[in-house]
Amino acid sequence: MTGTDTRHMRHALALAARGLGRVWPNPAVGCVIERGGRVLGRGWTQPGGRPHAETVALAQAGAAAGGATAHVTLEPCSHHGRTPPCADVLIAAGVARVVVALGDPDPRVNGQGIARLRAAGIEVTVGVLEAEARALQAGFLSRVTAGRPMLTLKLATSLDGRIATATGESRWITGPEARRRVHALRAAHDAVMVGAGTARADDPVLTVRGLGVTHQPVRVILSRRLDLPGNGALAASAGDAPLWLCHGAEAGEGARAPWAARGARLIEVPVVAGHLDVGAALAALGQAGLTRVFCEGGGQLAAALLSAGLVDRLVTFSAGVALGAEGQPALGAMGLDRLAEAPRFDLLRAEPVGGDVMQVWARRS
Repeated sequence: MTGTDTRHMRHALALAARGLGRVWPNPAVGCVIERGGRVLGRGWTQPGGRPHAETVALAQAGAAAGGATAHVTLEPCSHHGRTPPCADVLIAAGVARVVVALGDPDPRVNGQGIARLRAAGIEVTVGVLEAEARALQAGFLSRVTAGRPMLTLKLATSLDGRIATATGESRWITGPEARRRVHALRAAHDAVMVGAGTARADDPVLTVRGLGVTHQPVRVILSRRLDLPGNGALAASAGDAPLWLCHGAEAGEGARAPWAARGARLIEVPVVAGHLDVGAALAALGQAGLTRVFCEGGGQLAAALLSAGLVDRLVTFSAGVALGAEGQPALGAMGLDRLAEAPRFDLLRAEPVGGDVMQVWARRS
């Protein structure tokens, strides 16, 4: 590994991040092709998952790719799908060397792409900026290895951890800059998820607004009975962005049919102790192809996810306001008797966002 490898891989990772939220069920990959320090082509996985990053970069480089080095953030695929394997495309282009950040655990690849490159006489270096690539691919890796998408939980609270006054007033605890950042976070995830209580109380649209983006994340609502308002903003916008409803068997045809008629996707999941099984719900979302889910509450759903150990990232926005003990807490009951039972997170970064403070936490392994 050289300093040049690191520099170009960092470039490739920045390119890969452009695909987050747009390419599921595929991974968001970046590729930079260079020779002698000069970039000949660059690319990232395109919306919908195709074409792949390597194909885009090679198309830019053209014949100049012969004898060049390709820096790829994830092991080139080795299986046939809608497009030829990226390993074969690199071989056909005549690249002399491939630098890979991270191996692909997908059973259809899992070292076979690297082996195919080496068998063709191409030098392969693996592990350049691996930790950074692993963080970027956390959603894809979770879906492949754990069978569920990566889950990010967002909490926007007062200084004393409240999300609303005793009467339910909550707009707005945080400022416009924080709300804009939330929209950017939505855009970088495949789906935005809330529980039925939030859907009934707030009637949210859950779309990305004000950023000029052309895509919308899937909107996921967890509602055991599908007792959701049929005349609100969510129902009215059902055709504007994908809407998936996770429900229990007790949601009868009378509850299902109106939402199906609006184009919503209905996903039945088990009910445990009177509540939807959140683990089963996430597994169903992973089976449907989602890799990154951004959960915006409410308190009962957030507590259930935390209690089940399903929260991978925690993003908190803290506003400079105090609401007191009578205010509504950010989390529902978690049934903890001992501090040792509480889920723990490690701080990744903290920054001011307007008049508020944003903190990003990672689940402690």
